[in-house]
Amino acid sequence: MTFNIWVLDLSPLDLSGRVPDVDERFSGTALDIGRWWPFYTPHWASRDAAAARLRVGDGGLGLRIDSDTAPWAPDLDGELRVSHVQTGQFSGPVGTAIGQHRFRDDLVVREEQPEHRGWLVRHGVIEVRMAAIRHPDVMVAFWPIGFESAPDDCGELCIAEIFGSDLDDDGGWVGVGVKPQNDPRLREDFEKVRVDGDLTTMHDYAVEWTPHRVRFFIDGRWVKTVVQSIDYPVQFMLDVYEFPRADGSRDTAALPHVLRVERVRSFPPL
Repeated sequence: MTFNIWVLDLSPLDLSGRVPDVDERFSGTALDIGRWWPFYTPHWASRDAAAARLRVGDGGLGLRIDSDTAPWAPDLDGELRVSHVQTGQFSGPVGTAIGQHRFRDDLVVREEQPEHRGWLVRHGVIEVRMAAIRHPDVMVAFWPIGFESAPDDCGELCIAEIFGSDLDDDGGWVGVGVKPQNDPRLREDFEKVRVDGDLTTMHDYAVEWTPHRVRFFIDGRWVKTVVQSIDYPVQFMLDVYEFPRADGSRDTAALPHVLRVERVRSFPPL
């Protein structure tokens, strides 16, 4: 009989002396399309339907949902609206089922996409500084997923998933953890953690990712450890969603919904 013994490490994230291999500040006049792909899983719909609305420059990235933003794939995902950027793209020919983030079993590729390996990471530290949106129809998220050049390599590191309905005057709930998606080697280990303070201001959300475990942090403070690990390259997924209401209405007075992102960084493993 074999026993594996490990000690839960509650220490804060220590980046002293570490240099990021990429420190994205979105400070140029246009999005760096060598690094980012400004479409939301376009193989399941089209680039036109899945294109992000965004701005870059002083203050970082703003991903925007406007009054005239259309649902990205109505026959597949209802009236969900999204503005999104990702750092990779892999999918197969039209008519095949080969593609990243298979959120339904019946998906087939509708528009062929070029392969894009903009910013892929395997182990180390991944960090985003962003601000949530306090609105009941909105969710913002940063959720690296497997590049999926092999079909099982599709797990998710959910660094931050924040519903506007989970925010209040004193703080809010932030979803963190590992989601298998369709990776049979992983089990879901995901939870919402309570964070004090105004989450509509900038906060740091990070993971320290090793071959054996993943530690999650908010503003450098440890919040969760998952004792399993994704062991393949991931691409970054960064987005704002507007969910449909049951009566079909929209709160147009609250628009645009803008996810503000000050920076995204990755640090190589020690």
